[in-house]
Amino acid sequence: MSQKRVNKPEKVLRIGFVSASIFAHDVESEEGKRTMRSVSVQKRYLDGTEVKYTSSFSLAELPQALRVLDLALRYVEGREAEIELNRE
Repeated sequence: MSQKRVNKPEKVLRIGFVSASIFAHDVESEEGKRTMRSVSVQKRYLDGTEVKYTSSFSLAELPQALRVLDLALRYVEGREAEIELNRE
């Protein structure tokens, strides 16, 4: 049985049932190791008693999706703008 490594989000931002999960991935470049980030947006809902997630949004949920994306953008921009001084 193979074991799949689960990459946990670095940060989760939530408004209502809509959330943005931010994942950090280390990549090698000519300048050395760098952390890149990706964002996944999802909505939580109940199917009977089972919790499920979808990436589809109704008109009423779009403002929440836009807001969590804006918060995610600000977070990622802030992290990307940070300069690691211990890098040589």
